[in-house]
Amino acid sequence: MNEFEIEHAKKILGIEFSFIYDFLNPIVRNLELTKDATILDVGTGKGRMAIILALNNYKVLTGEPEMDNSEYAKQDWFEKAKVVNVDHLITFKSFNAEKMPFEDKFFDAIFMLSTFHHINDRSAAFKEVNRIIKPNGRICIMEPNQRRIKSVRKRFPTHPDAVDPRDYTEAYSLNVDIKRGSLFDAFIFNVNK
Repeated sequence: MNEFEIEHAKKILGIEFSFIYDFLNPIVRNLELTKDATILDVGTGKGRMAIILALNNYKVLTGEPEMDNSEYAKQDWFEKAKVVNVDHLITFKSFNAEKMPFEDKFFDAIFMLSTFHHINDRSAAFKEVNRIIKPNGRICIMEPNQRRIKSVRKRFPTHPDAVDPRDYTEAYSLNVDIKRGSLFDAFIFNVNK
Protein backbone atom coordinates (compact mmCIF):
# COMPACT_ATOMS: atom_id res chain seq x y z
CA MET A 1 0.00 0.00 0.00
CA ASN A 2 1.16 3.53 -0.61
CA GLU A 3 1.36 6.19 2.11
CA PHE A 4 -2.01 7.70 1.22
CA GLU A 5 -3.71 4.31 1.56
CA ILE A 6 -1.91 3.67 4.87
CA GLU A 7 -2.99 7.03 6.29
CA HIS A 8 -6.55 6.36 5.15
CA ALA A 9 -6.50 2.93 6.83
CA LYS A 10 -5.14 4.43 10.07
CA LYS A 11 -7.92 7.04 10.04
CA ILE A 12 -10.59 4.37 9.52
CA LEU A 13 -9.20 2.09 12.26
CA GLY A 14 -8.85 4.87 14.82
CA ILE A 15 -6.33 6.60 17.02
CA GLU A 16 -5.38 3.56 19.09
CA PHE A 17 -4.61 1.49 15.98
CA SER A 18 -2.75 4.42 14.46
CA PHE A 19 -0.58 4.79 17.57
CA ILE A 20 0.24 1.06 17.63
CA TYR A 21 0.90 1.08 13.88
CA ASP A 22 3.34 3.98 14.21
CA PHE A 23 5.35 2.03 16.80
CA LEU A 24 5.23 -1.41 15.17
CA ASN A 25 5.46 -0.64 11.47
CA PRO A 26 9.12 0.46 11.57
CA ILE A 27 9.91 -2.77 13.44
CA VAL A 28 8.16 -4.83 10.76
CA ARG A 29 9.96 -2.98 7.97
CA ASN A 30 13.37 -3.30 9.64
CA LEU A 31 13.01 -7.09 9.64
CA GLU A 32 13.32 -6.95 5.84
CA LEU A 33 11.17 -10.04 5.35
CA THR A 34 10.65 -11.20 1.79
CA LYS A 35 7.14 -10.72 0.43
CA ASP A 36 6.68 -14.50 0.29
CA ALA A 37 7.70 -14.97 3.93
CA THR A 38 5.61 -17.37 5.99
CA ILE A 39 4.25 -15.34 8.90
CA LEU A 40 2.33 -16.34 12.02
CA ASP A 41 0.49 -13.97 14.35
CA VAL A 42 -0.22 -15.71 17.67
CA GLY A 43 -3.25 -14.31 19.51
CA THR A 44 -5.45 -12.50 17.00
CA GLY A 45 -7.44 -10.37 19.46
CA LYS A 46 -8.50 -7.20 17.65
CA GLY A 47 -6.38 -8.20 14.66
CA ARG A 48 -4.00 -5.27 14.95
CA MET A 49 -0.79 -7.21 14.33
CA ALA A 50 -2.26 -9.18 11.43
CA ILE A 51 -3.63 -5.99 9.87
CA ILE A 52 -0.31 -4.16 10.25
CA LEU A 53 1.46 -7.05 8.52
CA ALA A 54 -1.20 -7.20 5.80
CA LEU A 55 -0.92 -3.43 5.24
CA ASN A 56 2.71 -4.23 4.40
CA ASN A 57 1.43 -6.73 1.79
CA TYR A 58 2.36 -9.84 3.77
CA LYS A 59 0.13 -12.90 3.89
CA VAL A 60 -0.50 -13.74 7.54
CA LEU A 61 -1.80 -16.76 9.37
CA THR A 62 -3.35 -15.69 12.67
CA GLY A 63 -5.17 -17.50 15.42
CA GLU A 64 -6.04 -18.11 19.01
CA PRO A 65 -7.49 -20.99 21.03
CA GLU A 66 -10.91 -22.10 19.89
CA MET A 67 -12.15 -22.33 23.47
CA ASP A 68 -10.83 -18.90 24.55
CA ASN A 69 -13.87 -16.93 25.65
CA SER A 70 -12.00 -14.11 27.38
CA GLU A 71 -12.81 -10.49 26.62
CA TYR A 72 -9.53 -10.31 24.68
CA ALA A 73 -10.35 -13.11 22.24
CA LYS A 74 -12.97 -13.31 19.52
CA GLN A 75 -12.78 -9.63 18.67
CA ASP A 76 -14.31 -8.43 15.41
CA TRP A 77 -11.00 -8.20 13.58
CA PHE A 78 -12.26 -9.51 10.23
CA GLU A 79 -14.57 -6.56 9.57
CA LYS A 80 -11.70 -4.17 10.37
CA ALA A 81 -9.43 -6.01 7.93
CA LYS A 82 -12.18 -5.99 5.33
CA VAL A 83 -12.87 -2.26 5.59
CA VAL A 84 -9.17 -1.49 4.87
CA ASN A 85 -9.02 -4.08 2.06
CA VAL A 86 -6.52 -6.53 3.59
CA ASP A 87 -8.88 -9.35 4.59
CA HIS A 88 -7.70 -11.45 1.61
CA LEU A 89 -4.18 -11.47 3.08
CA ILE A 90 -5.21 -12.80 6.51
CA THR A 91 -6.16 -16.39 7.29
CA PHE A 92 -7.54 -17.39 10.69
CA LYS A 93 -6.98 -20.81 12.29
CA SER A 94 -7.83 -21.84 15.83
CA PHE A 95 -4.81 -23.17 17.73
CA ASN A 96 -3.28 -23.27 21.17
CA ALA A 97 0.11 -21.57 21.61
CA GLU A 98 1.34 -24.35 23.90
CA LYS A 99 0.82 -27.02 21.21
CA MET A 100 0.66 -25.61 17.70
CA PRO A 101 -0.45 -27.68 14.69
CA PHE A 102 2.40 -26.58 12.45
CA GLU A 103 5.41 -28.36 10.99
CA ASP A 104 8.88 -27.89 12.43
CA LYS A 105 10.81 -24.93 11.02
CA PHE A 106 7.81 -23.68 9.02
CA PHE A 107 7.64 -19.90 9.68
CA ASP A 108 10.03 -17.12 8.73
CA ALA A 109 8.57 -14.79 11.36
CA ILE A 110 6.29 -15.14 14.37
CA PHE A 111 4.57 -12.20 16.04
CA MET A 112 2.78 -11.86 19.37
CA LEU A 113 1.22 -8.49 20.13
CA SER A 114 0.18 -8.26 23.77
CA THR A 115 -0.35 -12.02 23.82
CA PHE A 116 2.52 -13.67 25.66
CA HIS A 117 1.39 -12.66 29.16
CA HIS A 118 -2.04 -14.24 28.50
CA ILE A 119 -0.57 -17.70 27.80
CA ASN A 120 -0.84 -20.11 30.73
CA ASP A 121 2.30 -22.17 30.04
CA ARG A 122 4.72 -19.65 28.56
CA SER A 123 7.65 -22.11 28.64
CA ALA A 124 5.70 -24.58 26.51
CA ALA A 125 4.60 -21.80 24.17
CA PHE A 126 8.15 -20.56 23.66
CA LYS A 127 9.31 -24.13 23.06
CA GLU A 128 6.65 -24.41 20.34
CA VAL A 129 7.63 -21.07 18.80
CA ASN A 130 11.26 -22.21 18.74
CA ARG A 131 10.19 -25.50 17.11
CA ILE A 132 8.21 -23.91 14.27
CA ILE A 133 10.55 -21.00 13.45
CA LYS A 134 12.98 -21.44 10.56
CA PRO A 135 16.72 -21.01 11.02
CA ASN A 136 17.53 -17.29 10.80
CA GLY A 137 13.87 -16.51 11.51
CA ARG A 138 12.51 -13.70 13.68
CA ILE A 139 10.34 -13.97 16.77
CA CYS A 140 8.76 -10.64 17.71
CA ILE A 141 7.03 -10.46 21.07
CA MET A 142 5.45 -7.14 21.99
CA GLU A 143 4.50 -6.87 25.65
CA PRO A 144 2.72 -3.93 27.28
CA ASN A 145 4.75 -1.85 29.67
CA GLN A 146 3.49 -0.69 33.07
CA ARG A 147 1.89 2.45 31.62
CA ARG A 148 -0.16 0.34 29.20
CA ILE A 149 -1.10 -2.20 31.90
CA LYS A 150 -2.35 0.60 34.13
CA SER A 151 -4.50 1.95 31.29
CA VAL A 152 -5.90 -1.49 30.38
CA ARG A 153 -6.79 -2.24 33.99
CA LYS A 154 -9.18 0.70 34.00
CA ARG A 155 -11.35 -1.30 31.59
CA PHE A 156 -10.28 -4.82 32.58
CA PRO A 157 -9.32 -4.84 36.29
CA THR A 158 -8.21 -8.48 36.24
CA HIS A 159 -5.81 -8.06 33.32
CA PRO A 160 -2.58 -10.01 33.99
CA ASP A 161 0.82 -8.40 34.45
CA ALA A 162 3.10 -8.18 31.46
CA VAL A 163 6.10 -10.51 31.36
CA ASP A 164 9.62 -10.34 30.03
CA PRO A 165 9.84 -13.04 27.35
CA ARG A 166 13.61 -13.29 27.87
CA ASP A 167 12.79 -15.16 31.08
CA TYR A 168 11.65 -18.08 28.90
CA THR A 169 14.52 -18.22 26.41
CA GLU A 170 17.42 -19.57 28.47
CA ALA A 171 17.38 -22.97 26.70
CA TYR A 172 17.70 -21.40 23.25
CA SER A 173 20.52 -19.61 21.52
CA LEU A 174 18.83 -16.36 20.59
CA ASN A 175 20.03 -12.82 20.19
CA VAL A 176 17.52 -10.21 21.23
CA ASP A 177 17.02 -6.58 20.28
CA ILE A 178 14.65 -4.55 22.45
CA LYS A 179 12.70 -1.54 21.23
CA ARG A 180 11.09 0.46 24.03
CA GLY A 181 7.87 2.27 23.28
CA SER A 182 5.54 4.46 25.26
CA LEU A 183 3.00 1.61 25.64
CA PHE A 184 4.77 -1.55 24.46
CA ASP A 185 8.23 -3.03 24.52
CA ALA A 186 9.19 -5.09 21.48
CA PHE A 187 11.50 -8.07 21.98
CA ILE A 188 12.92 -9.13 18.62
CA PHE A 189 14.64 -12.50 18.78
CA ASN A 190 16.98 -13.53 15.99
CA VAL A 191 17.09 -17.29 15.62
CA ASN A 192 20.59 -18.64 14.96
CA LYS A 193 20.06 -22.39 14.62
